[in-house]
Amino acid sequence: MFRGAAVPGAARSRALVWPLLLAALGALQTVAFVHTAAWPLPLLATAVLAAAVARAAPGRAALLGWAFGTGWLAAGTWWLFISMHRYGAIPAPLAAAAVGLLAAALSLYLALAMAAFARWRTGRAAPDALLFGALWTMAELARGVLFTGFPWVASGYAQVDAPLAVLLPWVGVYGVGAVAAALAAALAAGWPARVVAVAALGLAALLPAPDFTRAAGTLDVALLQPNVAQDDKFAADRMPETLAWVARALTTAEAPLVIAPETAVPLLPDQLEDFAPGYWAALVAHFTPPGRAALVGVPLGDFRVGYTNSVVGLSEATAAQPYRYDKHHLVPFGEFIPPGFRWFTDAMNIPLGDFNRGPLVAPSFAAAGQRIAPNICYEDLFGEELARRFLDPATAPTMLANVSNIGWFGDTVAVPQHLAISRVRSLELQRPMLRATNTGATAVVDHRGRVTAQLAPFTRDVLSAQAEGRDGVTPYAWWAARAGLWPLAVLAAAAVLWRAIVSGRRG
Repeated sequence: MFRGAAVPGAARSRALVWPLLLAALGALQTVAFVHTAAWPLPLLATAVLAAAVARAAPGRAALLGWAFGTGWLAAGTWWLFISMHRYGAIPAPLAAAAVGLLAAALSLYLALAMAAFARWRTGRAAPDALLFGALWTMAELARGVLFTGFPWVASGYAQVDAPLAVLLPWVGVYGVGAVAAALAAALAAGWPARVVAVAALGLAALLPAPDFTRAAGTLDVALLQPNVAQDDKFAADRMPETLAWVARALTTAEAPLVIAPETAVPLLPDQLEDFAPGYWAALVAHFTPPGRAALVGVPLGDFRVGYTNSVVGLSEATAAQPYRYDKHHLVPFGEFIPPGFRWFTDAMNIPLGDFNRGPLVAPSFAAAGQRIAPNICYEDLFGEELARRFLDPATAPTMLANVSNIGWFGDTVAVPQHLAISRVRSLELQRPMLRATNTGATAVVDHRGRVTAQLAPFTRDVLSAQAEGRDGVTPYAWWAARAGLWPLAVLAAAAVLWRAIVSGRRG
């Protein structure tokens, strides 16, 4: 009697093994988003997921996909806890719960995709691999676009140093993620398909990376890294020293272009004048002579018109009217308040938590014969939005400049993850990325996605380096400038619809 009663409990325990294993694999694969040489790890983890859902009923497959995704996103974005707890004053249990709930909610897309795969798979390697890749793509696009999108640790970012990176100028990060998922499903399908998948990776490794762009001159740059702890950034007693260092670094740098990070000057113009009279006028005067230019992160606006997270450009050409770039893609809760969540933002100690949006397509800043396109922090996750600036090749940026403050997330994997994201943008668009950050990673990335110069994170310094501008447009920039991510979405949806129709006819 006792042994017989134990059987249902043992069965339930066995039923939990695979969800727990896949959650662990989802978490483990995030190593490759920091240490990009570990790029095979996500392929193998996804192959295990594909094998598991191929043997499962749709409901069970949904659970397995949800577990994998939750582990993936929780491990990949756990540093959000620091911004909410340490700097936002949210109690630790609530902050941890918020990260877990976010990961669990965003993993519902992958859960639906895996349920659909279990429902419509055929048992044949090639069609099933294509179906898996298409459904994976739809899940990633949903996470990256819906409700303003949260594409951090999208699967393609783990492939920045992999053979599949050769595809980035063609299909972008989501396209590479789709190919990687299809190859992972092939690896799970048996030996003939495994041989094909490995051969495809080997071929990609041998293919030369095409240059769709051409050199457009070089530019010496100086990139500031103030290394101001987030606790001190808005502290009145630390403000004079911070402002003095930023002004000194800006005005003593000898490069034709100097870039200071997001909110390097953390005060609104009226506050700045009250706090340090003449500060901004002195910066404008310094960069008025020919041969000098600067991009400076600063909040702008007032209570009447609203506030923007902005970059101001200073040069001889902008002496009468400074160049201004206002951030378009804002961070939920940090920079805008979603409807119904005012209570959550009020509970967090984040100043200026509700910004106005800038235009999607903004003009570039001209300096030393280059056209520099700023983007602010989180914006470089959205390559399809940066691509909008490449619609006209004659006015397309020759360089990209990302100004960031990752100080909100402490000394965590968020820093190298964000650098990998910038490297992917450089490969997609074949443009150098000039990264000026508060705490790191301040770096120059060339149009091949290689880091050519970098400061040690969490140090106060100025990076002096040279970057090569580029003219021309990649295939990805061409189609994304005109259609955004719709081509990928339509192709993935068409593949899934075809499989659903075929499966329905057979049923």
